[in-house]
Amino acid sequence: MLLERADTTIEEAVTHLVGMQAQAPYAPYFGLWSRLRRSGTTSLTGALLERRVVRIALMRSTIHLVVTDDYRILRPWAQPALDRELDTAFRKALAGIDRPAVAEAGEALLGARHLTPAELGASLQERWPDREPRALAAIVRNLVPLVQVPPRGLWGIGGATRYATAADWTGVEPAAVADVGHAVLRYLAAFGPASVSDVQTWAGRTRLRPVLERLRPRLAVFRNEYGVELFDLPDAPRPDPDVAAPVRFLPEYDNVLASHADRSRVISDQFRKRVMTRNGMRATFLVDGQVAGAWKLHRAKGRATLDIDPFRPLKASERREVEDEGARLLAFAAPDARHDIEGTIRR
Repeated sequence: MLLERADTTIEEAVTHLVGMQAQAPYAPYFGLWSRLRRSGTTSLTGALLERRVVRIALMRSTIHLVVTDDYRILRPWAQPALDRELDTAFRKALAGIDRPAVAEAGEALLGARHLTPAELGASLQERWPDREPRALAAIVRNLVPLVQVPPRGLWGIGGATRYATAADWTGVEPAAVADVGHAVLRYLAAFGPASVSDVQTWAGRTRLRPVLERLRPRLAVFRNEYGVELFDLPDAPRPDPDVAAPVRFLPEYDNVLASHADRSRVISDQFRKRVMTRNGMRATFLVDGQVAGAWKLHRAKGRATLDIDPFRPLKASERREVEDEGARLLAFAAPDARHDIEGTIRR
């Protein structure tokens, strides 16, 4: 949906993208704005309040925005990535502990009231006083499907992360068994053509080659210039390489940059070093389908400033297109403020 904005709903777009990475609370607002013809901040805020979409840890053990129907399908599919995080990031802190018992205790606590991670960890430490509260809360977060409830993620409001069990919040229990083939087909519909490594990178899982082999008779198969097999749905759109791609602004952690092992299709290795920072992934903009720079929005005293940082010299026509699209972004994000575009693009 980046070649041409789609005339579809927020829920349909989020479903097609198999969720949107959302640990930066406002990122999905910008990601949807870049993809949809009709996308206002109130639309996504309303969907969160009405529980039609939820924020939950899924692929790669990162927070994703998904439609409620998808949480039940994708949560068991993501479980191996969530388990691996406990086994790596918290291995020493959780050595020898009865993880199911902690998860059960945490679920009971959240059944009584919504808790922040710190509150959840402190309450669990009363029963396991020799353990780190953060590690105890991580067990519950990774073994019990939890959603981050509003006002977290609401435009212009925001708030601390506060958990509820997904079953209590949505009224729907997660699927008992992961439908791995279904998840892979959904991924290919959004991000194909893709290699086995690409699928595994998106999922945060390993050993998915047998799944692709089972699906092979249903898929179109190609090879890239390095001889690597790429899988796709037979009827998926595959635009001509010469099709011009318009300038698009992508938020932090956009899945286009996080869903392939080989990210050279959208970003060079050189520029990737400037996007991936110690604190995460910067917001970027695309010129003709490739990352050409980063951006950041600043708000202060009735003024909204878009700071644009090109990674390469832009042609005059490219610079005009970036500035025009940046002006539209400002109108979307800060309609009542005075607007400025700054940064090295203006030097």
